[in-house]
Amino acid sequence: MNLISTNKDYKQKLQDTFIRYAKTWSESNGEAADKGIFPSTPQQRDFAKMVLQELKNLGIESAVLTDDCYIYASIAGTGKLSNKESVLLLAHMDTVDEVSGKNVNPVILTGAAATEFTSDNDVIIKSDGSTLLGGDDKAGMAAIMTSLEYLLEHKDVEHRPFEIIFSPDEETGHGMDKVPMDLIKSKFGYTVDGGEEGEMETECFNAWACTVEFTGKACHTGDGKQNGMINANLMMAKFISQLPADKRPETTEGHEGFIAIMKTAGSIESASCDLLLRAFTMDEINLEKRLIEKIGAAVEEETGGKVSIFFDQQYLNMKENLDKNPQVVQILEKAFEMAKVRIINKPIRGGTDGSRLTEMGIPTPNIFTGAHEFHSRNEWVSLNQMSKAADILLNILTN
Repeated sequence: MNLISTNKDYKQKLQDTFIRYAKTWSESNGEAADKGIFPSTPQQRDFAKMVLQELKNLGIESAVLTDDCYIYASIAGTGKLSNKESVLLLAHMDTVDEVSGKNVNPVILTGAAATEFTSDNDVIIKSDGSTLLGGDDKAGMAAIMTSLEYLLEHKDVEHRPFEIIFSPDEETGHGMDKVPMDLIKSKFGYTVDGGEEGEMETECFNAWACTVEFTGKACHTGDGKQNGMINANLMMAKFISQLPADKRPETTEGHEGFIAIMKTAGSIESASCDLLLRAFTMDEINLEKRLIEKIGAAVEEETGGKVSIFFDQQYLNMKENLDKNPQVVQILEKAFEMAKVRIINKPIRGGTDGSRLTEMGIPTPNIFTGAHEFHSRNEWVSLNQMSKAADILLNILTN
């Protein structure tokens, strides 16, 4: 069925909901999240309170905002589908902190201006270039909310029971740290956090964070040679220079893994760099770890300083667990077919809250939202594609 994409009124509701969300500041903060601050920013809670009130206004009495800033709602099934298995729908409330998400001013393009992005008769919502837009993942939130509103306003359309979670801090990698598992009854779910129309993502990176600490020897710079100065900044520079060029995010694609340099800091006595390790297989992750250890040992030997390396698992490739639960993907494939959307199977060169949930026992693949050029000032969303995402959600819920 194509209940949203063919309905002018609901497409307008979808557009209005997305723009309202995009204009609301909800940027997270990776540094605060890594220190255990949850949610990492107060604006996420402010946004959550706004969305919670919208759910209450729709009559969803089960909607709650947990102490840890997750919105949760449970909607009973209707008619002959009321005894079907419940399904969980998820999207995240935060936007990335790499590009400002404050004072977002969405620009709406139609007609010839829109055709520069997609086909005729589309509406394009884009950033004005001073901030990101927030399609990641407010397009997913808007698709879920509009699908919910459609079902509430069309009592004749029977649907299975379902649950909704809007999570904080997905962009910091901590989105499922405090997810209210005690509330969730569904045995499987779907994140609405992808990009181009047709994307169905059932595999993702294995992900590790790595911190490399360099300890040098400080002394007066004028007496550096005599007193055996060891500059930790130079140690770090030597380490970074030996990371392979063909293992960078900017030189890899498809199923190729990478090592990303995310942050550096230092003084003569101590320095550190934060890395991300990404690969689709554990064998490749282990190779990346051994490479980092080998380079660290070489820098120690060359400089006489000390290199300490710390690895931390973030999430795992969800493919193995999804392969064990084929019915979850089969339901999704049928929903795509009913919406006449061609499936694009592609690996996520990243992760989602669904990656973590799949590890935690709730198989959760990811579907598209119609958002493009994530995490940039060029971000844009196709209304037609976002509407198709809403249709697929309705097809899941009504079958």
